[in-house]
Amino acid sequence: MLPYTTLLEAETGLGRPLTAAETLWFNYSSTKSDYFLYCHNILFLFLIFSVFPLVYVFIELVYSNIHRYKIQPKVKLSYSDTFRCYRDVMRMFILVVGPLQLLSYPSIKLIGIRSSLPLPSIYEIVAQLAVYFIVEDYTNYWIHRFLHCKWGYEKIHKVHHEYSAPIGFAAPYAHWAEVLILGIPSALGPAMVPGHMITFWLWIALRQIEAIETHSGYDIPWTPTKYIPFYGGADYHDYHHYVGGQSQSNFASVFTYCDYIYGTDKGYRYQKKLLRQLKEGLESNGNQNGGSYNISGQDLKSE
Repeated sequence: MLPYTTLLEAETGLGRPLTAAETLWFNYSSTKSDYFLYCHNILFLFLIFSVFPLVYVFIELVYSNIHRYKIQPKVKLSYSDTFRCYRDVMRMFILVVGPLQLLSYPSIKLIGIRSSLPLPSIYEIVAQLAVYFIVEDYTNYWIHRFLHCKWGYEKIHKVHHEYSAPIGFAAPYAHWAEVLILGIPSALGPAMVPGHMITFWLWIALRQIEAIETHSGYDIPWTPTKYIPFYGGADYHDYHHYVGGQSQSNFASVFTYCDYIYGTDKGYRYQKKLLRQLKEGLESNGNQNGGSYNISGQDLKSE
């Protein structure tokens, strides 16, 4: 809760007029406890888990050509199977994710997440979010590798791999122990570089939206994430699910640098090389025979 009861007190305390954003934040948060503000994450996660995967379902309904970008085009889940996945995710949300959010507030106060004025600048928010993504990606990489050892996979991680051709709703689909374990990488960044509650909200929201896109099953060429350096994306992570339980490749959650440095992307790069050579060979044969081919890597992968 803010230590000010009026806008005038807030401006006097800061020694300057409030910005428009700070005025909005004051009007909304001045009478609300920090715990109540922190618990907004529960609502945000529910909306993200429920709404963002529907974007891909909607695109499938209104844009028939979207299937040319489907990474595993021969795999198609029914709507009942999709709903069953969402139902299981919501069960885990109610039994694990929600209670974890309610009980983890003391740790948030301990690391120094604040709700006070002034609000952080755009530069500060972007810089902190960059740190959060990098820290989470690195620590998640090693935890993910552990979960692919025999014990970790058989006891925990195989639940997430039930979807060998992932869909957006399956991004948070996992064993309850995995949900708890992967909360550690998500919390490390904010613990190392504490920020404002708004930055924390953005971090939780963006990380889950990124996971949904990565599990969407579509490699859409115009997605803005294509312009992020070292970003893995849906095609990169889809290979990890495609290989399945024996996969020792593409462990990174967001970026590709860890897999490259530690040599765990060789299978993926080798497959891409073979697909590229096969596509070039088919196109060459087609041109020699007077025909033409328009073959995508996704089509070749499905053969």
